[in-house]
Amino acid sequence: MASVSDLIDFDSLLTQEERTFRDTVRSFVDAEIKPNIAKWFESATFPLELVPELAQLGLLGMHLKGYGCAGRSAVEYGLAGAELEAGDSGLRTSVSVQGSLAMTAIYKHGSEDQKREWLPAMANGKAIGCFALTEPTAGSDPSGMKTFARRDGEDWVLNGSKRWIGLASVAKVAVIWAQTEEGIRGFVTPTSTSGFTATPIEPKLSMRASIQCDMELSDVRLPNSAALPNAVGLNAPFSCLNEARYGIIWGAMGAARDAFEAALDYSRHRLQFDKPLAGYQLTQQKLVDMALEINKGFLLALHLGRRKDAGTLQAVEISLGKLNNCREAINIAREARTILGGNGVTLDYSPLRHSNNLESVRTYEGTDEVHTLVVGRKLTGIAAFR
Repeated sequence: MASVSDLIDFDSLLTQEERTFRDTVRSFVDAEIKPNIAKWFESATFPLELVPELAQLGLLGMHLKGYGCAGRSAVEYGLAGAELEAGDSGLRTSVSVQGSLAMTAIYKHGSEDQKREWLPAMANGKAIGCFALTEPTAGSDPSGMKTFARRDGEDWVLNGSKRWIGLASVAKVAVIWAQTEEGIRGFVTPTSTSGFTATPIEPKLSMRASIQCDMELSDVRLPNSAALPNAVGLNAPFSCLNEARYGIIWGAMGAARDAFEAALDYSRHRLQFDKPLAGYQLTQQKLVDMALEINKGFLLALHLGRRKDAGTLQAVEISLGKLNNCREAINIAREARTILGGNGVTLDYSPLRHSNNLESVRTYEGTDEVHTLVVGRKLTGIAAFR
């Protein structure tokens, strides 16, 4: 089931198992997400009813092994992300928050008891998780976080504020990052704990079919067993963020591909001056330029995915992939909208919705500027962050 944008026989680079898994996710998106996404976006509704279906497809924590997780490869995870984001960035993001962030934090840094308590329930969709790192004044520089966890006997007591925390208002468990006297630590926090409050951020012009929240922590008391035993310092949350950033490399191209396909289909049927738009040279140039970047973007994603599966992928390569594919995807979505003319500003068509969503995608998990400086440091050997 190759895409019409595929000019290089991309499918020939995939195994049969990879193609079958991708096509299963694509069929789910076509049947369950695309027919409904316009109303979800317009009403700012996250479709919680899809969570059990996502779990049944093995998409929650799909790259993790054991504890009820599917154990999919990095390439399979990426292919699934691309298909989900072809439906909507908000829904792909929700799968990423659950699997790449919250579940990965527990899987990589948690105790065996924490893993057994939470991972099976999260994999089967019985428990939604969130990952609380960003704060109102600490986005690109999480080392500046103000949330603090102090010791009180055998317990920890957390106070502070978080912002832009995906799924927090519907989550059963939050992985909360806080300053401590021994460095930044992570805490596995049931959201029913006294002093925990999550409030959805409204209104939004982007990611309207997903949930992002403000979070307040007021004397949230946790037992010592809530602390992630293997997470001290920023390397721990960064290891989770890199999982999410890797998924974005694929996801952004999924949104771009869907925007392109909407424009291509429209251009074939929309008549102007007694000829389809697709028959004009300027339209064909737009379509060709978009298709070129989509093909290059997917090739880059696949190359990085193979390296991730081989255990050779470097963090700077993830920055390179996110920077390039987000930047190109938002340009493609905007260009696709121009082919649709005035009709392109309605929710009957996907490009402007994708464009709005991609404004968030290029911002979270590291802005364009931050990833530019990461690559710049690699090229020059000089860190220019401060």
